[in-house]
Amino acid sequence: MTTDRAIRIMAGGFILLSLALGVEGSPLFVSKNFLWFTAFVGANLFQSGFTRFCPAESIMVKLGMKRGDGASCSR
Repeated sequence: MTTDRAIRIMAGGFILLSLALGVEGSPLFVSKNFLWFTAFVGANLFQSGFTRFCPAESIMVKLGMKRGDGASCSR
Protein backbone atom coordinates (compact mmCIF):
# COMPACT_ATOMS: atom_id res chain seq x y z
CA MET A 1 0.00 0.00 0.00
CA THR A 2 1.25 3.47 -0.85
CA THR A 3 0.90 6.67 1.17
CA ASP A 4 -1.76 7.96 -1.24
CA ARG A 5 -4.14 5.11 -0.48
CA ALA A 6 -3.32 5.11 3.23
CA ILE A 7 -4.03 8.85 3.53
CA ARG A 8 -7.38 8.50 1.77
CA ILE A 9 -8.34 5.55 3.99
CA MET A 10 -7.22 7.34 7.16
CA ALA A 11 -8.95 10.64 6.31
CA GLY A 12 -12.18 8.89 5.31
CA GLY A 13 -12.16 6.82 8.48
CA PHE A 14 -11.55 9.87 10.68
CA ILE A 15 -14.36 11.79 8.99
CA LEU A 16 -16.86 8.93 9.29
CA LEU A 17 -15.93 8.30 12.93
CA SER A 18 -16.15 11.96 13.92
CA LEU A 19 -19.52 12.30 12.17
CA ALA A 20 -20.80 9.21 13.96
CA LEU A 21 -19.69 10.66 17.30
CA GLY A 22 -20.84 14.23 16.57
CA VAL A 23 -24.24 14.00 14.88
CA GLU A 24 -27.18 13.81 17.29
CA GLY A 25 -29.10 11.27 15.20
CA SER A 26 -26.28 8.74 15.41
CA PRO A 27 -26.51 5.85 17.88
CA LEU A 28 -22.84 6.55 18.74
CA PHE A 29 -23.44 10.24 19.53
CA VAL A 30 -21.20 11.66 22.26
CA SER A 31 -20.87 15.42 21.66
CA LYS A 32 -21.30 17.94 18.85
CA ASN A 33 -17.69 18.97 19.50
CA PHE A 34 -16.52 15.96 17.47
CA LEU A 35 -17.61 17.91 14.38
CA TRP A 36 -14.58 20.16 14.95
CA PHE A 37 -12.40 17.14 14.19
CA THR A 38 -14.28 16.67 10.90
CA ALA A 39 -13.54 20.30 10.05
CA PHE A 40 -9.86 19.86 10.95
CA VAL A 41 -9.47 16.84 8.66
CA GLY A 42 -11.26 18.63 5.82
CA ALA A 43 -9.12 21.75 6.24
CA ASN A 44 -5.94 19.66 6.21
CA LEU A 45 -7.03 17.90 3.00
CA PHE A 46 -7.89 21.27 1.46
CA GLN A 47 -4.53 22.88 2.29
CA SER A 48 -2.58 19.82 1.16
CA GLY A 49 -4.23 20.12 -2.25
CA PHE A 50 -2.57 23.52 -2.68
CA THR A 51 0.69 23.18 -0.76
CA ARG A 52 1.35 19.45 -1.36
CA PHE A 53 2.43 19.22 2.31
CA CYS A 54 0.79 16.53 4.38
CA PRO A 55 1.98 15.80 7.94
CA ALA A 56 0.40 12.33 7.87
CA GLU A 57 2.37 11.42 4.75
CA SER A 58 5.62 12.62 6.32
CA ILE A 59 5.01 10.32 9.29
CA MET A 60 4.10 7.36 7.08
CA VAL A 61 7.26 7.76 4.97
CA LYS A 62 9.41 7.90 8.12
CA LEU A 63 7.74 4.65 9.24
CA GLY A 64 8.83 3.03 5.95
CA MET A 65 5.71 3.26 3.76
CA LYS A 66 6.28 3.74 0.04
CA ARG A 67 5.28 7.07 -1.51
CA GLY A 68 2.46 6.98 -4.01
CA ASP A 69 2.15 8.44 -7.49
CA GLY A 70 1.52 11.96 -6.19
CA ALA A 71 -2.26 11.92 -6.60
CA SER A 72 -3.03 13.07 -3.04
CA CYS A 73 -0.54 15.07 -1.00
CA SER A 74 2.93 13.85 -1.96
CA ARG A 75 5.72 16.38 -2.24
